[in-house]
Amino acid sequence: MPGDTTLPPRENETSRGSYPVSERNKLRRVHERGRYDREAVHAVLDAAMLCHVAYSIEGEPYCTPTIHWREGDRLYWHGSSASRMLRQLKAGARVCLTVSHLDGLVLARSGFHHSVNYRSAMCFGTARIVDDRHEKEHALEALIERFYPGRARLLRPLEPQEIKATMVIGMEIEEASAKMRAAGVGDDEEDYQLPIWAGVIPVRTVIDPLEACSRLLPDVQVPEGLSGFAAGRGLDEVLLENQRLYEMSAG
Repeated sequence: MPGDTTLPPRENETSRGSYPVSERNKLRRVHERGRYDREAVHAVLDAAMLCHVAYSIEGEPYCTPTIHWREGDRLYWHGSSASRMLRQLKAGARVCLTVSHLDGLVLARSGFHHSVNYRSAMCFGTARIVDDRHEKEHALEALIERFYPGRARLLRPLEPQEIKATMVIGMEIEEASAKMRAAGVGDDEEDYQLPIWAGVIPVRTVIDPLEACSRLLPDVQVPEGLSGFAAGRGLDEVLLENQRLYEMSAG
């Protein structure tokens, strides 16, 4: 697994750099895999584009996959103005947003000890529709800039109808936790003597060569801001790198 995609060194969990621990985000088992510091939670969030948002409408559970991005302790995601979930958020709604990465398949000598290596984050807060025009336009530009540095200035401006048709949701992270496993096989001691292959199958989302649009105008080159998306690189590595570039440019 890439060295810069694992969780950072553990901080003092009582420091100001940590999210509060409550009955809602407290880990119930395998506590040593859990983290509550912002650095760890943000590392998991920033290495991904896709999240799942869970919420309830009239007592029925729903979970929606969507693209997310982060600014400080604030998460954003977007969708169609006609979305049932987004309409529910006009008055504000309690939601749980999760992100997970599969890093490896762990094969042990018994079915019980088979496992996976992973990184995950769970964030809680009250999600609300972003109605302020300035914040909404900034968020839509940030959606592009966060993932593709420098690209927003190359694009045609959004049409008023496009902005109207897109709903942006913002949520302050009130509580959060990260959890990870990055280890090898953990068999029972006596099972290590069994003649059964055991080990880890590493898993990565890897970028393939770019595929240009078939209607690209002559002499149009790949912009410098996409240079990080080089074939063979891990997507999570690139996203973490682009998040740092975005924070530096916004700083």
